[in-house]
Amino acid sequence: MRYSFKPDDCMVITIPLGSIRNARDGQLMPETFTCVFKDAYKVFLKGRPKELGAAQISIGIFVICVGTLIALEYGLSHLMYTLPSALFIASGILTFAAGSSPFMPVVKLSFIFNIISLFWAIAALVICTFMNVGASHQNLSDSKNPMFVGLKVLVCILCGFELILALVLIFWESKAVCRPHFNTLPLITIKQDV
Repeated sequence: MRYSFKPDDCMVITIPLGSIRNARDGQLMPETFTCVFKDAYKVFLKGRPKELGAAQISIGIFVICVGTLIALEYGLSHLMYTLPSALFIASGILTFAAGSSPFMPVVKLSFIFNIISLFWAIAALVICTFMNVGASHQNLSDSKNPMFVGLKVLVCILCGFELILALVLIFWESKAVCRPHFNTLPLITIKQDV
């Protein structure tokens, strides 16, 4: 026979029983006992969402600033892989807000935006790497410029950091968002004094 319910350790109730030998009538069960409840939002807070959200905002602003420098100096086509990094700023704001208040729709929205940010960070890395493959002759001479190469490497490094931040935040937010809502019972532990 299979069990239809299983304890998931979200709620742990510990009931200390008195000694059977020393118990009088009605003295075996205690008047108080402990109950520990693991809140999924509190587990999410262990991932430090405020700090990671602030880091996402900083990375997004820095990528846009560096991308604007590249676009002003070497052509507007480079805004293609830097300007959509405003998504990092939006993800950072939502992550910071999710860490500030236990409002679950904000946590879910932050989770969705971090998944999108993860895919954009991957796409930005690929686009930034292969941007000058089909460039014109004048742009090819610019692509050999050490300043241009350095700025592109900086954008790639920042997108790599955003990729790592998005992965970490997706991990911690999934602990708050993706949790079982049914078929769970509290784990009850009865301890007996000897």
